[in-house]
Amino acid sequence: MIKIDQLSLARQMDIVFKELEQELAGLTAGTLFMQIRNNVVGKFGIRHNPIAGRNGGFSLSNEGLNAAQQLSFRNMAIESLKYKHHWTHGEISYDFMVRQGIIMIDALLESNYNMANLMIRYSRHTYREASSDLL
Repeated sequence: MIKIDQLSLARQMDIVFKELEQELAGLTAGTLFMQIRNNVVGKFGIRHNPIAGRNGGFSLSNEGLNAAQQLSFRNMAIESLKYKHHWTHGEISYDFMVRQGIIMIDALLESNYNMANLMIRYSRHTYREASSDLL
């Protein structure tokens, strides 16, 4: 059995898109997010409000991303990984919308660091040297 940490981030992203296929089929806009720790996708999902309110009432839309739009979205999301450099923890989010039949996305790659983890790496000696360089 393959462990998730043995899969590339691009392959994990492919799995995310397969899992969200039905949900994306009912949406024309929203934000897909993936939380990443040690280059492994943990929590993921879509932030959206699928209920449209008009004239004092709500109605569900029967429209959503078709198969070609989902494939295009997936390909652009995987392509955006080329802009992820030197970090293993964070969140990637994609704001998406369909306009005139074309899927458009804005990607946001957020790196996260923890100072406590960094302090383990640096000894007091290294810290003193770095501090004196700043003065």
